[in-house]
Amino acid sequence: MPSAVVVGNPKPGSRTLAAATYVARELAGGEPDLVVDLATLGPALLDWQDPGVAALVAEVGAADLVVVASPTYKATYTGLLKLFLDRFSTDGLRGVAVPLMLGAGPAHALAPELTLRPLLAEIGGTTVRGHYVVDSRHDDPAAYAEWLARVRPVVDAHTRVQAGARTGVPA
Repeated sequence: MPSAVVVGNPKPGSRTLAAATYVARELAGGEPDLVVDLATLGPALLDWQDPGVAALVAEVGAADLVVVASPTYKATYTGLLKLFLDRFSTDGLRGVAVPLMLGAGPAHALAPELTLRPLLAEIGGTTVRGHYVVDSRHDDPAAYAEWLARVRPVVDAHTRVQAGARTGVPA
């Protein structure tokens, strides 16, 4: 199953990146095929004619599983992530989109559900319940375990259907 990670943290190599990669590995059963750390794109992200960014949009859109992660800023995802996701048409994501957000404390625990998940659905993703992790626990598997147990069957079912549609073999 082709999988991708998109991270909207303005700091390259962030805890958000580590968390999203962990989630992608857990849900896909292996390393993600594509990791997009938006902080590394620099001004290209602002250039709507940039072919490199356009290629990333196409690759992310074609993935069966996309973990989309952001730190929580002002109770929502980052502007950096919004810049990237604005490039997708309303059917631009064809796979399962997994919203993941990190934050300093539990006050914004609903942010993935209230802000990021609706955006991912708007651009075509089949979404699962989002997850919020307190920054200090970003590398603690226990911070993800219960949520992963709930969403893994849904992700597996959807990605099997997508794989069947792609190959012409029913799931």
